[in-house]
Amino acid sequence: MDQKESASIKGKVCVTGAAGFFGSWLVKRLLESGYNVEGTVRDPGDYKKIGHLWELEGAKERLHLVRAELMDEGSFDDAIIGCEGVFHAAFPVLYPKSDPKAEVLDPAVEGTLNVLRSCKKSPLLKKVVLTSSTSAVARSSSDPKQPLDENSWSNAQECEKLKAWYPLGKLLAEQAAWRFAKENGINLVSVIPSFIIGPSLCNLHVTASDILSLLKGDNEKFARRGRMGYVHIDDVASCHILVYENDNTEGRYLCTSTVLEVPELASILAKRYPWLPIPTSFPSYVQGPRFEYDTSKVQKLGIKFKGIEEMFDDAIQSLKEQGHLP
Repeated sequence: MDQKESASIKGKVCVTGAAGFFGSWLVKRLLESGYNVEGTVRDPGDYKKIGHLWELEGAKERLHLVRAELMDEGSFDDAIIGCEGVFHAAFPVLYPKSDPKAEVLDPAVEGTLNVLRSCKKSPLLKKVVLTSSTSAVARSSSDPKQPLDENSWSNAQECEKLKAWYPLGKLLAEQAAWRFAKENGINLVSVIPSFIIGPSLCNLHVTASDILSLLKGDNEKFARRGRMGYVHIDDVASCHILVYENDNTEGRYLCTSTVLEVPELASILAKRYPWLPIPTSFPSYVQGPRFEYDTSKVQKLGIKFKGIEEMFDDAIQSLKEQGHLP
C-alpha cells in the first residue's frame, strides 16, 4: 500500500500546537501512520519555529500548517472543519511572567473552548483527543495507599493558593472541555501524561531546559518538582493515537510509566551517565506524600511503557545532537 492509499484510509486530523515539543512528535507519528494532518501554529511563515515539521517523513505530501491563536474565536475553523479527528495539544505557557490569569488561565480555558467551538462546526468530526496533564490529577481519597487514577482531580483552590498556575490551567481547561463536550454532544477523550521525556524535534523547550539544568549539575531548579511520574514522548503519542482509533474509548486515560522522587531519579542518572555532573545531593528537597498511578485503563489498550533509562537515553542523545550537551 502506498502513502496515498494509506492516507485515504486514515483520513484527515488536526493537531493544535503542532510546532511544540509534544505536538511535533504527535504530528510525526500521525504522518507515519498515514494520516493527512492539519497543524495549527502561530505563524506558518516562521521557518525557525516550524521548519522541523517540514523535515518529517510525509510532511510535504500530507501536512498543512494553518495559522491559529488560542484566544481568537473562529481561528481554528480553517484547520478543523473537514477533519474527522482533532488532537488538542496546544497550551499557552508553562510559567507566567507577570499575569497568570492573562498568560495561562484565560488562554488555557478559552483556547480549549475555542477549539471545541470549531469542532462543533465540523460535520465529519468523530472524536476529539485532549492532552491534559497529571498536574490536573491529585488525591481525592483519604487512603494514601490508594493509587491515583482517572477519577482523581486536583483541587483548584489549592492550586491557586500555591500559585501553581500550570496545574490550575490544565485542570480548568480539562473541566471546561468536559462540560462543553457533554452539552454539545462531542465525543471527547483526554490523555493525561506525566512529565514527558524523550527526543525533541523542536528547539530547546521548557521541559528539556529543566532536564538540562539537572544534567549540568543544578540541584535546585529540578528539586522543586518533587515526586513525579515520567513517561516517554513516544508512548504519549502512541496513547493519543490508540484512544483515537479505538471506537470504545471514553473518559480520561492516565499515561505514565515510572514515579520517582528527585533524589531517586538523580541517583539512577548519575550511575548511568557518570561523565555528566549530575548532583546526588539536594539540600532544599522536601519529600511530599508518596503516591503511585494506576494506569491499568490505558494498558488494556495494549500500550507497554518504556522505562526511565530509555527515556533519558533518548533525551540525552537529542540534547547532544542539538549541541546542548558534550
